[in-house]
Amino acid sequence: MAKKTRGRPAVDTEAVNLRLPREMIEVVDAQRRSEEDLPTRPAMIRRMLKQWCHDRGIDVEE
Repeated sequence: MAKKTRGRPAVDTEAVNLRLPREMIEVVDAQRRSEEDLPTRPAMIRRMLKQWCHDRGIDVEE
């Protein structure tokens, strides 16, 4: 029987630490408030980046 591991499940992701100017954070927060589900800042930034890629014909998985 395999031993269970603790913690978060393994996923193919990498953390990115990012500093943004206050004006950009305000844009992200305004967009978050316009969404029905009020995503977190990181989730909103992922959505915005995914849309940016889509607009340029770049297919990305989430």
